[in-house]
Amino acid sequence: MEMKKNMKLVFLFLLCIIHLSTAQLRVGFYNRSCPKAETIIRQVVERRFRTDRSITAAFLRMHFHDCFVRGCDASILIDSTRSTSSEKDAGPNLTVRGFDIIDEAKKILEATCPSTVSCADVITLATRDAVALAGGPAYSVPTGRRDGLASDSSEVNLPGPTLAVSDAAGFFTAKGFTLKDMVVLLGAHTVGVAHCSFFEGNMLPDTTMDPKLAAKLSNTCRTGRRLNRDPTAFLDQRTSFVFDNQFYNQIKSKKGIMQIDQELAFDRLSATLVSRLAANATLFRQSFANAIVKLGNLEVLFGTSGEIRRNCRVFNPRRTSP
Repeated sequence: MEMKKNMKLVFLFLLCIIHLSTAQLRVGFYNRSCPKAETIIRQVVERRFRTDRSITAAFLRMHFHDCFVRGCDASILIDSTRSTSSEKDAGPNLTVRGFDIIDEAKKILEATCPSTVSCADVITLATRDAVALAGGPAYSVPTGRRDGLASDSSEVNLPGPTLAVSDAAGFFTAKGFTLKDMVVLLGAHTVGVAHCSFFEGNMLPDTTMDPKLAAKLSNTCRTGRRLNRDPTAFLDQRTSFVFDNQFYNQIKSKKGIMQIDQELAFDRLSATLVSRLAANATLFRQSFANAIVKLGNLEVLFGTSGEIRRNCRVFNPRRTSP
């Protein structure tokens, strides 16, 4: 009883932090200080999307992996040094990509409005633009985030693909999210791929995966292993590059690639919501827009906290007193 009470207090505290952060951020934060900021980021994302539609999944993953560690502070962008291993080199982040696109946008922003637009806002805005380009909702996001001053690989503790629904939900509620938020955010798996090493355990005989799909994926992984590779498979087998609600229909048909995805469809905690999202594309779009904006407000730095990095990969040089 006491544990439930303490968890409730923690949840309420986190909600207060999120609400405070939201009050400090605002849509159009750079309208005066850097009027072309959002246009610059969108144009960079559009150029890359024309040749690589997979960047939508890349940015969604980067955004989530950044926000769930120290809040949305671009700590995932920091390069490791000889003495310090940054978040980027933690196991779950070794397959995160898209850093070069952030670099490209930031270089143009620095030439246009030096030391004005944070790397954290670049990630958030690039994710928004990539989702819209893939056919997802065109949502507005408040900006004004500041960049963090720390990045440590030992702090990276993210929900893994083999968790049960209740265990995964624990990660989300600890950050102030609801079960619905979690189910909706996992709908981002409607785009992107997973490496065999992330889902091979979901192809065993005692799992619920469709046997034909399991046989196909088993062959893909086995062939890749012979070539000393870790092959990938689309998380949504039907509309792999389109941001829609088909992911939920896929997992209802036992075609979820990762264990957590498949369990969403049949666990009593999430099955009803999965069915609703599978049947209503508008509900998914609206719910996802709300959830991703909420994610982007997680434990952000603002005001005079943190810094505005000039290079997203390194902290600004520390000033020393004369």
